[in-house]
Amino acid sequence: MQMFLEGRWMSGGKMQPVINPYDGKPFDEVPVGTAAEVDRALAALVRGAAAMKALSAWERSKILERAAELMTAQADDFARTITLEEGKPIRESRLETSRAIEVLRLSAEEARRLCGEMVPLDGTESGQGKIGFTLRVPCGIVAAITPFNFPLNLTTHKVGPALAGGNAVLIKPASNTPLSALKLTRVLLDAGLPPESIACVTGPGGALGKAICEDRRLRKISFTGSYEVGEMICRAAGVKKVTMELGGNAPIVVMDDADLDKAATAVASAGYANAGQVCISAQRIVTDRRVQSDFVDALTMRVKGLKSGDPLDESTTIGPLVREGDAERVANWIEEAAGEGASVVTGGKRSRAFLEPAILNNVTSAMKVGREELFGPAVAVMPAANLDDAIRMANDTRYGLSAGIFTQDIDRAMRFAKEVESGCVHINWSSQWRADLMPYGGLKDSGFGKEGPSSAIREMTEEKMIVLHLPAAQAPG
Repeated sequence: MQMFLEGRWMSGGKMQPVINPYDGKPFDEVPVGTAAEVDRALAALVRGAAAMKALSAWERSKILERAAELMTAQADDFARTITLEEGKPIRESRLETSRAIEVLRLSAEEARRLCGEMVPLDGTESGQGKIGFTLRVPCGIVAAITPFNFPLNLTTHKVGPALAGGNAVLIKPASNTPLSALKLTRVLLDAGLPPESIACVTGPGGALGKAICEDRRLRKISFTGSYEVGEMICRAAGVKKVTMELGGNAPIVVMDDADLDKAATAVASAGYANAGQVCISAQRIVTDRRVQSDFVDALTMRVKGLKSGDPLDESTTIGPLVREGDAERVANWIEEAAGEGASVVTGGKRSRAFLEPAILNNVTSAMKVGREELFGPAVAVMPAANLDDAIRMANDTRYGLSAGIFTQDIDRAMRFAKEVESGCVHINWSSQWRADLMPYGGLKDSGFGKEGPSSAIREMTEEKMIVLHLPAAQAPG
């Protein structure tokens, strides 16, 4: 495929292959963009931002609605593209596509209701005779720097609100998974988006990211990815608005009064979906010692029922990791934990980019799998003595994106919800649940700023204050 900038599709000087993680073979190719293409894209986006600002909220909303309709008609193609470039099972890719369609529709709704508020200036002595209100105005150009693990939905989560708010947008998709973003760009253009108001530049993240983030024509950057890359972006960005959705190391607490079947079912889903390559994947399972053995037995039965294989096969539940090197890293972390005293209950063996879904028992926070973001199909069971111990362990991480607790005691649940350091807390479910209506974002090293169309659109617009100075009231004659 070609990349899109300056209102047209074009190839670069070099092309790079897009690799299918399942068989390791190239199945498409995209241009290798350069800093020069970024510069040209931004020059056109300046004009595109003016075109977007001139559109009414109704016009922006209709473009997004038409894009949702077009994506619905092409849903099968989008799902297949996600599976081919990222490796997730086709059933998960269909779900991702449906989520992306929903985000476009929600963004269309947010375009219609974006508004300011009245400010009661006459509540002060100096404010008498004044009427104040705010307006929400576009930032101008928004950069959407997106990850590989949800190449369509997480791109849509940035692009939809940016366009709804009247901005132009520059998409820099992950190098491994550029096709979904390019197809999203085509759908938006077909829906009537002004051609110079969007660009999608493909290529290496290092060189392109620096050129994007340092450019003063940008006002807003929205990034999803690792803490390390997020830190580099913040340093390069200077005085810009930024949203950082960074890593996670989600704790799931299973108390002694928990419904173990429900907990095991939730963890088996949340720990291994997309081969564990999810920021809010259930990773650390902090389990009351009194039910630890029973919980591990219930989880093992479910994990052994997961089926690895061709992600285009309808019966496959575990696909490959996006790169063979990632599978090798996860296998090494598992082996390292076993050498430090953890027991591998099941799984952990690697074949190319595939890793057998694994359970590690008796993990400690000193081990890498209990401390860092694993991003692979394995969960770490960590015993706790009581709720105090479980909360301490849940917070014993630099991350704070999502967490969950299983208990029948409302007092325990609410204490956990208040004391755990996490941007989202689930009660009687796992960490990996997200609705697009939610304000979504993390604490600590998991980043700052919120996603979800209603939250993101406010972060992708500016607030302008308007003050009407009324003439003084005439004294009665």
